Amino acid sequence: MRVVDTHLHVWNLSRAAYPWLQGDMSILNRTWSIDELEPVRKAAGVDSAVLVQAAGNAEDTQLMLEVARNTSWVDGVVAWLPLMDTRQTAQLLEEQFLNEPYFKGVRHQIHDESDPEWLLQPAVIESLQLLAQHDIPYDLVGVLPIHIATALKVAAKVPRLRFVFDHLNQPPIAPQERFGEWGELMKEAAANPQFYAKISGLGTASGSFAGRTAEDIKPYVAFVLEHFGAPRCFCGGDWPVSMLAHEYPKTWQITQQIISELASPAEQEQVFHSNAAAFYKLSIP
Repeated sequence: MRVVDTHLHVWNLSRAAYPWLQGDMSILNRTWSIDELEPVRKAAGVDSAVLVQAAGNAEDTQLMLEVARNTSWVDGVVAWLPLMDTRQTAQLLEEQFLNEPYFKGVRHQIHDESDPEWLLQPAVIESLQLLAQHDIPYDLVGVLPIHIATALKVAAKVPRLRFVFDHLNQPPIAPQERFGEWGELMKEAAANPQFYAKISGLGTASGSFAGRTAEDIKPYVAFVLEHFGAPRCFCGGDWPVSMLAHEYPKTWQITQQIISELASPAEQEQVFHSNAAAFYKLSIP
């Protein structure tokens, strides 16, 4: 079975600014190159991948595009655009990104914004409407229930835009809550066909993650498979952030174990491969 990792990061501290890494004392606070994955990618069973923005600047996006052009198994990039400036967003789309074969989606790190309703600003809504006009999907990286509630409001304002919840919008794994406000809001989102669920980043979700097991994560994966349905779910490894919890092959071993226990073989093919290819319009078999 082919596997698409829809959530990989690379960053280069000499090429772009990464404000969220300032003062970080973990292993993440260094340059991470795609070459580091090559020795373990096949052991993880990953055939192709999508790079996802790690900073709100053009330099990070250009780095990802360079990596995609020079890495045979990277098939797409989820880029950053200045959504607060609709005119500049339109210009960049017309002059660069609509003609860029590796450009597959857009993301902004809303979880780092002080305003949890950042996406509802009029200029941002106008920019998201531009994405919808071109059928460019948007990755939602929320960590609070209000981020889901905000996304529901945005979807009503931009009804043609496709969204995916990165890391399932951080379900309450650490407190083992089943499923609380997160669950109620995710059920509401699942009822709207604009929303998809990315099963990723769960080894490091909600704070404490040392020794997190498949059984800790499985109820939340089962929840989204039940409510979104297999056709609107796909997977990501979240490397190198996932390294805080597990080595890359271990992250995928856990993911594959969970999905194999919850989904039929046909549904597994959707979740691991065909849904991602369709959502991001990837040129892969």
